Amino acid sequence: QVQLVESGGGLVQAGGSLRLTCAASGIIFSINTMGWYRQAPGKQRELVARITSSGSTNYADSVKGRFTISRDNAKSTVYLQMDSLKPEDTAVYYCRSERYSYIYWGQGTQVTVSS
Repeated sequence: QVQLVESGGGLVQAGGSLRLTCAASGIIFSINTMGWYRQAPGKQRELVARITSSGSTNYADSVKGRFTISRDNAKSTVYLQMDSLKPEDTAVYYCRSERYSYIYWGQGTQVTVSS
């Protein structure tokens, strides 16, 4: 049974920081591409950042230079460090694992940035 469990969300003022954590189980973590996505009210879910099994990363233009994705294969965990947060970053953030057609999602964690 695959489980992706996010944590670290919360309420923060604009300009602040949060670190999201996603702990995975039930998958061979090291060979999966891991990603963070977000969905704001009334909007489609969008990619925030991805990291491949080899450590290559890509980011949405809106978060480049502010967010950093990283992974710890020994702990089967992926992180999203979010700095210089803006009110428009407010959303539910989801962790996703991907290996060919095998895609799994976490339950999401709420991030709210106040102005």
